[in-house]
Amino acid sequence: MGAFEIHGGKKLKGELIPQGAKNEALQVINAVLLTPEKVIIENIPDIIDVNKLINLLQALGVKVEKLDKGKYSFQSNEVDVDFMMTEEFKEKGGGLRGSIMVVGPLLARFGKGYIPKPGGDKIGRRRIDTHFIGFERLGANFNYDAKTNFYKAEAKRLKGCYMLLDEASVTGTANIIMAAVLAEGKTTIYNAACEPYIQQLCKMLNSMGANISGLGSNMLIIEGVEKLSGCKHRILPDMIEIGSFIGLAAMTQSEVTIKDVSYENLGQIPGIFKKLGIKLERKGDDIYIPSQENYEIESYIDGSILTISDAPWPGFTPDLLSIILVVATQAKGSVLIHQKMFESRLFFTDKLIDMGAQIILCDPHRANVIGLNRKSPLRGITMTSPDIRAGVSLLIAALSADGKSVIKNIEQIDRGYQDIELRLNNLGADIKRIESQ
Repeated sequence: MGAFEIHGGKKLKGELIPQGAKNEALQVINAVLLTPEKVIIENIPDIIDVNKLINLLQALGVKVEKLDKGKYSFQSNEVDVDFMMTEEFKEKGGGLRGSIMVVGPLLARFGKGYIPKPGGDKIGRRRIDTHFIGFERLGANFNYDAKTNFYKAEAKRLKGCYMLLDEASVTGTANIIMAAVLAEGKTTIYNAACEPYIQQLCKMLNSMGANISGLGSNMLIIEGVEKLSGCKHRILPDMIEIGSFIGLAAMTQSEVTIKDVSYENLGQIPGIFKKLGIKLERKGDDIYIPSQENYEIESYIDGSILTISDAPWPGFTPDLLSIILVVATQAKGSVLIHQKMFESRLFFTDKLIDMGAQIILCDPHRANVIGLNRKSPLRGITMTSPDIRAGVSLLIAALSADGKSVIKNIEQIDRGYQDIELRLNNLGADIKRIESQ
């Protein structure tokens, strides 16, 4: 197991280019299963979860060719659907949560889609009912084998329908879209997720010959087509990494420019950081964060304490609440962090408390952060990364702390962040990758 050794307290300076969006990549790479023609995708991040998915598709018979850094060609003209019944598929498919999205395209094109119980972050319950209820509405038969932990959906031909999703699940919406594009007739999906990465998936599918309207809204209308063709697609920059870099700059009093951020697709992210008192300036499609000695949390108009909570898009993404919580520890003022969607995501706060942060964990969903205004810097400790976002939050805390920190289980960080220590060291950080004791 790997670990990071971090010597904190250093101000960083320079430019960062965000990687391609992990969450978009997991959707659009699965979409290549919908056509036998060649699909070229650019700006694919070189991270563990995405590489695992590419490896899974290769095992299914998809021809994959790396054309350049982050640029791949996929061709699904010899898919082996029987591979879904093998132990190898069970092992590979169970290793990441994004594997659930192979089911929709396989079901639409080949009449059956199977998947073992998917893995991913241990951040609380992450049910997949929405996916399979949607497939059933389209006419598929669903079966779950409790002994093998296999989910199965089968149908001779899917048929369009109206459906109201019980939750605006991003992966659920993506999976159902990919099933519906080849279904017979019209499908209307209401309460659909509408974040930029879903919009990107729809744009890609439309460029392949699909007929999807309502992009950017929570009602998608899909007119089924007989077949899809190949296309070229470029993945957006990762909004979660952009938010992580904004938080890093603030915590370490660094002067950082984040390049080519696709600002119009960041939603509330810049505004939420500004509520913490962080100065940031849009320069074209870049974000410039000046070095700040102090930043003060806003309060509401009536003087009450600010609450920052997550919500489906266009609300604030839950993936950045861990970053917000860490950044607030050195602000002036207090803030209530309300993580509505996952009940285990705030448990990493015990490590921040050990570093000297003043945080009251009210319950699994809420934490009250009392900002120290840098009067009492965090101190370096040895800790373990529980999931991707908490891991990067702890890395940011360690980079701002006095002394040496060690973060174990950094494979969690590698699942979502490409060459993170190399990129930050180029700006003046002191991060070493070591073997964990």
